[in-house]
Amino acid sequence: MARVVVIGSGPAGVSAALYARRGGAEVTVVSRGGQTGALAKAHLIENYYGLAEPVSGAELLRRGVAGAQRLGVEFVTDEVLALSFDESFTGFFVEGRQTRLAADSVILAAGAARSSLKIPGIREFEGKGVSYCAVCDAYFYRGKTVAVIGAGEYALHEAQVLLPHAKRVILLTDGAEPAAAIPAKIEVRTERLAAVAGGNRVEQVHFVDGSTILAEGVFLALGTAGSTELARKLGIMLEDSHIKTDRHMATNVPGIFAAGDCTGGLLQVAKAVYEGAEAGLAAVKFLREKQ
Repeated sequence: MARVVVIGSGPAGVSAALYARRGGAEVTVVSRGGQTGALAKAHLIENYYGLAEPVSGAELLRRGVAGAQRLGVEFVTDEVLALSFDESFTGFFVEGRQTRLAADSVILAAGAARSSLKIPGIREFEGKGVSYCAVCDAYFYRGKTVAVIGAGEYALHEAQVLLPHAKRVILLTDGAEPAAAIPAKIEVRTERLAAVAGGNRVEQVHFVDGSTILAEGVFLALGTAGSTELARKLGIMLEDSHIKTDRHMATNVPGIFAAGDCTGGLLQVAKAVYEGAEAGLAAVKFLREKQ
C-alpha cells in the first residue's frame, strides 16, 4: 500500500489524513503534537459548522485526531527537521529528531511561519547573504564563514548541514540557551543580536553588547521548521511567503501537496479542513496514476 506522510496535525493535516486514508493509502501524520499549533491556543470556537455550543480549540483538535485514528491513521510525535527526495527521486524522506519516514507522497500542513527576527539587516539582505535553507544554499558558502540564528534542534540541524561546506559555522542563539548538545566543530555565541550588516552582501553580525563577528552568510532557523521552510528544501515554489499550489493543492513538485495556513488566504478552520480534504484526495489520485 502506498504511504502518505502528512506533516502537521492541525485541522488541515487531520482532514488530509482522513481523506487519504479513506482513499486507500497508508497514512502517517507526524507533528510535535496537537497542543502546539494555533488552533490549540484558541480559547473557544463559536463559528464552526455543526457546533451548537462553543468548543475549545484543543477539544476540536482532539475530536479530529480521534476520528482519524478510528480509521487507522498513525500519529507520530516528533519534530520534523528536513524533507528530501529518496535515492530514486521518486519518493521522499521525512526526517525528524527520532524518526525517518519514507513516503510516496507528502502533504505539508504544518501551518504558517509566525516567528521572525526583527533586527536591522535581515530583510535587507535576503538573497544577499541571508538565507532560510541550508540544504539549498550551502554550496554557495564553500570555504566561507557562516552563522546560523536559532537555538533549537532545527538550528542545530541546519548548522550540521553547513559543516561539510563552510570553513567556519557559528550558532547564534540570541540570548537563549541551546536546546541540545552542540558538536565541538560548531562555535556558539549566546549574546543578544543587534543587526546584520554589510555592503552589497552580508559581511558582519553585530551584538547588543557592541561586539561583532565577520560572516559571509546568515541562515535563519528559528524555532521549528514550518511548512514553508520544508518546502524550500525541495525547491517548492513560494508566493508572498506562502506555498504556491494549484486548485487541487498540488505544488510544483510532483507528489508534494500543501494545505492550511501555509498556503495563505483565510486563516480559518473551515478553509483548512477544505484544503486538507482536497490535498488528501489529490494525493491518492497521484499515487494511483503513478502505479
